[in-house]
Amino acid sequence: MASQKKHSASWQHLASSVVKDHKHEDESAAHKLFRSKPGHQVKGQAVHKDAEKDPQVIGVESPGSTGVLYCSERATANGWTFENEEWANFGQGAPEVGPIPGGSDRPSMIDLSKMGAGINEYAPANGVIELRQAIADLYNAQYRVGKKSQYTKDNVCVVPGGRAGLTRVASVITDVFVSYQIPEYTAYDQMLSSFKRLVAIPTTLAAADSYHLNVDKLRDSIKEQGLSVVVASNPRNPTGQVIKGDELKQLVEIAQGGTTMVLDEFYSWYQYELEEGASVSAAEYVDDVNKDPVVLIDGLTKNWRLPGWRVCWVIGPKPLIGALSQAGGSLDGGANHVLQVAALPFLKLDRVKQDRIALQRHFKMKRDHVLARLEKMGLKVAVKPTATFYIWLDLSQLPSPLNSGLVFFEELLKEKVIVVPGIFFDINPSHRRNLFDSPCHTFVRLSFGPALEELDRGLDGFERLLTKIHKVVQEGGDVHDIVGKDLA
Repeated sequence: MASQKKHSASWQHLASSVVKDHKHEDESAAHKLFRSKPGHQVKGQAVHKDAEKDPQVIGVESPGSTGVLYCSERATANGWTFENEEWANFGQGAPEVGPIPGGSDRPSMIDLSKMGAGINEYAPANGVIELRQAIADLYNAQYRVGKKSQYTKDNVCVVPGGRAGLTRVASVITDVFVSYQIPEYTAYDQMLSSFKRLVAIPTTLAAADSYHLNVDKLRDSIKEQGLSVVVASNPRNPTGQVIKGDELKQLVEIAQGGTTMVLDEFYSWYQYELEEGASVSAAEYVDDVNKDPVVLIDGLTKNWRLPGWRVCWVIGPKPLIGALSQAGGSLDGGANHVLQVAALPFLKLDRVKQDRIALQRHFKMKRDHVLARLEKMGLKVAVKPTATFYIWLDLSQLPSPLNSGLVFFEELLKEKVIVVPGIFFDINPSHRRNLFDSPCHTFVRLSFGPALEELDRGLDGFERLLTKIHKVVQEGGDVHDIVGKDLA
């Protein structure tokens, strides 16, 4: 591991000594490269293309890349492959999938001969009945003990991945105003861009308020703006914060007042400041499972650490589930039959409790390790994540142009490290504003999902980059002369 050098006392002073400072995206090669990709141009603005170099298909409009896709493409241009162990991927929104201390055995084999004669047939578009009931039973055992209204299989739709769940939900929502927050999960941008009936109304969450969603302000916005649907990740990607307890109960009460609440709960187990073994879900506060318009999306991807299985689910009132089933028949066809059946043992309550505690201990250790190393480099995280496996890192303390998330990302690629620029979490479906004006412009998202060895390899790359910049500024050089150049 590279030697740790402490720059915390000097970054602010060094940054203030840099006279030149980019103010517009047209001054930055990294930003112009971003804008050059299909779907990243300003919507409604004429774009002159070379028909030979950049052929177009008539009637086709690109929705733009998700953050992970764009970062993977740029990393590939710099020599990255999945098999190359010299690289460290802080960008992929997935947890490590191998064994962790205290966890149950990881799946290693699937025996189709024990799954019945019909296992090679299509599964129903809304999912295998046994799995849907097992999911309902798990939610009832975790969040609805003693409540009269209980979830059943009719409240569960199994979908082939979280994005498929979001897409199905979006496809059945009519012409409405939809509230969302910035920063937010990158896939919401494509969802809100693709479904033109959804009129997106943003709210910005501030670091000064620890990226807290103010429920009272949301309630006022619903009344003033006529919002019909609220979409939010909880726990929140990328800030690592969580709405819980009385505030989560108030969100459900807002839904009961007539506003549909769509909550992405994929990180519900990743809790570091609550009682060990705790998980968070709005299901705890729903009164009537078939009347309260509360829609929950989760799956095996994050909590069970099985992202490659693409077995996820949407939970909500029975009429919604019926609509999602119909939509799935035309949109995606449903989740893999074999993997749905293979997932059944993972939903046993005792196994869930064991794996949740093991996950929380292991990922809390990794979180604390990464935060400590970043702080030694002078990159103190102002709002520490209390949930998820993400760190929302503010680069504004660094000298220009390294204080831009897109530039920092490109420079880290040269050190064989992948992060996600904060601009992807500015859910801005029309891409209209100058990228430098985005509230997410000076941020990157780091995932501490990978194994500890890979995390340290990536942090070594951070340190190499920062040490190089520190030396240039101390010697009176211009950071602009070495940063943002020679992009692959």
